[in-house]
Amino acid sequence: MTNETPATDPTSQTSQAAQTGGKTAARRTHPLLAQLAQWHPGLFGQTPQPLKRGIYDDLLALHAAELKAEELGQALAIHTRSTRYLNAVAQGLPRRDLQGQAVEAPAPEHIYQALLEVFRRRQQRSAEDLGPKLRRRIAQAWQASGLTRDDYAQAMHSKKNEQANAMLQAALEEAAAQMAKDEALLRAFEASAQSETDFAQMYGLHPREAARALARARQQRSRV
Repeated sequence: MTNETPATDPTSQTSQAAQTGGKTAARRTHPLLAQLAQWHPGLFGQTPQPLKRGIYDDLLALHAAELKAEELGQALAIHTRSTRYLNAVAQGLPRRDLQGQAVEAPAPEHIYQALLEVFRRRQQRSAEDLGPKLRRRIAQAWQASGLTRDDYAQAMHSKKNEQANAMLQAALEEAAAQMAKDEALLRAFEASAQSETDFAQMYGLHPREAARALARARQQRSRV
């Protein structure tokens, strides 16, 4: 996980916000953010996009006459700790440059840390237990990462947050169990010589439910 200073790469604040418990409130703002939204609405507007690493230097180079380095660092630190920005990272949206072009995917660690922080903030405002939803999102993030279960667990393990570690372990266990069920269903379907509709009826499944499970199993096979 990156550990760069805001002046070097403010996008690293994504993971730092989760690690520090989001102590920099998402409601804070900075007058420079309105100017950045005017210059680059696709990045800093109502629907923020993950920023490429090095965006700080790119902004200083492009707007040298209008920007002060310290103020830009402060503004970007606030922006990348905002819930809307963290939500974009948590979705795994690509990092973009000043022209709005996708240049790289967020690191799996950044996606995971953003998920933890977004759900931490949501849980503070909700009486509903959001743990099951968070576990599903973690499982999806793992499957999209391309990492093995052990590699993902090791990369996301926290030395300080045992509650997050327990959530991570539960999410991976649930995902692995679901994958095993999907694979067993696919094998049974392949051996049945039935259509998907007839197979679903034979197993007492809704056709759409069966189709989704079979599609997940096929996708998982393609990754192996």
